[in-house]
Amino acid sequence: MPEPVNPVTPATPATPDSFPPAFLWGAATSAYQIEGAVREGGRTPSIWDTFSHTPGKTAGGDTGDIAVDHYHRFREDVALMAELGLTAYRFSISWSRVQPTGRGPAVQVGLDFYRRLVDELLAHGIKPAVTLYHWDLPQELEDAGGWPERDTAYRFAEYAQIVGEALGDRVEQWITLNEPWCSAFLGYGSGVHAPGRTEPAATLRAAHHLNLAHGLGATALRSVMPARNSVAASLNSSVIRTVSQDPADLAAARKIDDLANGVFHGPMLHGAYPETLFAATASVTDWSYVQDGDLAVINQPLDALGLNYYTPTLVSAADPSAKGPRADGHGASEHSPWPGADDVAFHQTPGERTEMGWTIDPTGLHDLIMRYTREAPGLPLYITENGAAYDDKPDPDGRVHDPERIAYLHGHLSAVRRAITDGADVRGYYLWSLMDNFEWAYGYEKRFGAVYVDYSTLERTPKSSALWYGRAARSGALPEPATETA
Repeated sequence: MPEPVNPVTPATPATPDSFPPAFLWGAATSAYQIEGAVREGGRTPSIWDTFSHTPGKTAGGDTGDIAVDHYHRFREDVALMAELGLTAYRFSISWSRVQPTGRGPAVQVGLDFYRRLVDELLAHGIKPAVTLYHWDLPQELEDAGGWPERDTAYRFAEYAQIVGEALGDRVEQWITLNEPWCSAFLGYGSGVHAPGRTEPAATLRAAHHLNLAHGLGATALRSVMPARNSVAASLNSSVIRTVSQDPADLAAARKIDDLANGVFHGPMLHGAYPETLFAATASVTDWSYVQDGDLAVINQPLDALGLNYYTPTLVSAADPSAKGPRADGHGASEHSPWPGADDVAFHQTPGERTEMGWTIDPTGLHDLIMRYTREAPGLPLYITENGAAYDDKPDPDGRVHDPERIAYLHGHLSAVRRAITDGADVRGYYLWSLMDNFEWAYGYEKRFGAVYVDYSTLERTPKSSALWYGRAARSGALPEPATETA
């Protein structure tokens, strides 16, 4: 795949101690993780409703039925964002709330919720960023085959047009898909995410149809929105590292890079899948579902690219005699999310870890940003997710101190600032997550929030990291990660 030849557009200069004045300081959430109200306003089940209600699929049998009740408490939550000093908020739309069967006309009461949310954000001076799809496919579309079926991409385009018509006059930042790798490879490969299928060939079909949905959805959005609006996708591209420079280890890294990254950024950014991806997966699929014209549809011009980063990936060629769990950081399953890669071994990277078991390594975020500065010269970048889970608990006075998260944020935001200094056009950062919430198959066990949520009362309490981040947002510079008190 040839390197693009367009020159890099210089970012607004940043001093070593500050970010560009227009830099967006945001936080992110997703609909199923925070909204609750799963049976209100005509909303019907998504695949995550079905999955979380299936015994054994989530920790403790937890579901998003109530989550943190953002549906009823959104005004309180927006006021809290404003109090903290956030300038942007990235949230997702529940497809099942807007278009309950995934087909046909919108339910206006569902759209009205998002209209009210957007109006509340704008009234508080907070820039809304809408993600159309954060993993919660309407169950009726999954019953018809889900993402492995081509028709789902066309249904997504209709849904995108509905939401774009409703909110495009007030929302300027749009993201078609969040982490399509998780939707395809964890949902249809390892089965640790909804819908819980374990079908290697369906995994790659799903990946292609998610790509097609992105292209069709971007076109649908642009057909109904002002030209000033930005259309992007958010990718959880992996930073792949090898245990050695041995050719077999480098070949393993190439294979995982294709499966984690090239499968999406290849067609989205360059209009082609990597030929090495086809070769690596030839035993799984013949890719005959890629029809004439698909790659041109997928390769829509992007206005920005979202990058989600948590930890690097360390690989080598597999030792056929070695046994044990796959240490790829993507949950426990007997089924691999990596079709055609049984000859690759994953290793725990060294260093301090979060509660997810993920190594803390800000250099990976810098490397990721600089890769896409080369991969897509001139394309503005946003860090649309970055954060850490810790075992946060209130002290006897009800305050929540999380110095580990402050250190994590300081390190990763320093990496972003260094990338900007190195010439990357990074225009904003969205902390994951605004508040503790339903963490997918981990239920309520993992707390990523800057705001603590008491799940018995749903009371919100800003952690010390939220106050530290608010200081950074107001000043445009990073406070020392020392003595912030909640």
